[in-house]
Amino acid sequence: MPSTDGHTVLAPESSGRHSFVTAVTDRLPGLAVVAVVAVVATLLARLSSSVSPLVAGVVLGAVVANTVPVPDRLAPGLEFCARQVLRAGVVLLGLRLSLGDLAGLGLNGLVVVAGVVTLTFIGTQWLARRLGVGPDLGLLVATGYSICGASAIAAMDGVIDADEEETAYAITLVTLCGTLSIAVLPLIAGMVDLSGAAFGTWVGGAVHDVGQVVATASHDGDRALEAATVVKLTRVVLLAPLVALVALRRRSVVSTAGVDTKHPPLLPLFVIGFLVAILVRSSGVLGDDVLGWAGDVEKLLLTVALVALGFGVRVSKMRRLGGRPLVLGMFAWVLVAGTAYVGTVLVA
Repeated sequence: MPSTDGHTVLAPESSGRHSFVTAVTDRLPGLAVVAVVAVVATLLARLSSSVSPLVAGVVLGAVVANTVPVPDRLAPGLEFCARQVLRAGVVLLGLRLSLGDLAGLGLNGLVVVAGVVTLTFIGTQWLARRLGVGPDLGLLVATGYSICGASAIAAMDGVIDADEEETAYAITLVTLCGTLSIAVLPLIAGMVDLSGAAFGTWVGGAVHDVGQVVATASHDGDRALEAATVVKLTRVVLLAPLVALVALRRRSVVSTAGVDTKHPPLLPLFVIGFLVAILVRSSGVLGDDVLGWAGDVEKLLLTVALVALGFGVRVSKMRRLGGRPLVLGMFAWVLVAGTAYVGTVLVA
């Protein structure tokens, strides 16, 4: 509507639409670039069964970000993919799980999973303190290694709001070690005569990303793959209580300090969505076709999100954090693999 000075004043409804259109327009350049890189990552993953599109996505994103200038106008789209799209993918990840899977694992299997997650989570943070690595970065690395890689790091970042460089470094470490596991763990298994379901149990407890677990376990056939998938997805279930515990601790610290600030959420909304998805899968209301479609969408969303996260992996910024986080990542890799191996041998 016209104002007294001749300028146009937007009505509230028009202003809201204008803001929405502006937000979408600002994100389009970044979304377009991420989509192209995600397509390339998916095609590369199809050429090799040992590389998941998620791993290919984060690696390609990092390569592009460190070889060509990234215009500032891509930032809104990259941020949207790295946060909102990733969280939507984590919600759909819950449809891979059911309460029946947990029951099928048995008490011994559940104890192994709980032990691996607990010891890796606590041990990695202890190592971080000894190495002089910052508490937020140590927490992110501990979460990624103990649960499910980049998805878990993103979930924990929603509670602690770490620096962008720390989040990128943690994702880089978990991607590097998870990729190394694809080649290293089968070699070690051959040396110690570990095969079949036992090898799959070890892989499911030791490897981070779901795609990396599948690639590693596939070296030893269907029995190993089935065992690895169940153990891995059981680790994923522990994402929600782990995030809740950290959030509760942060709220307690803030309250004790008497700081007048916003409390971190006890459970981020997307983690609640993840739990709801598990219950929906457990109810059996979704057919195989729907679950298959949801799995494809989940993989697509997570690939897009990890491409965007890969753009945040800047070598120049990571240098400022020094080499200690890299040492932490390698120690944490040995810790999670060693703990999972001991647990596997004890219940075999």
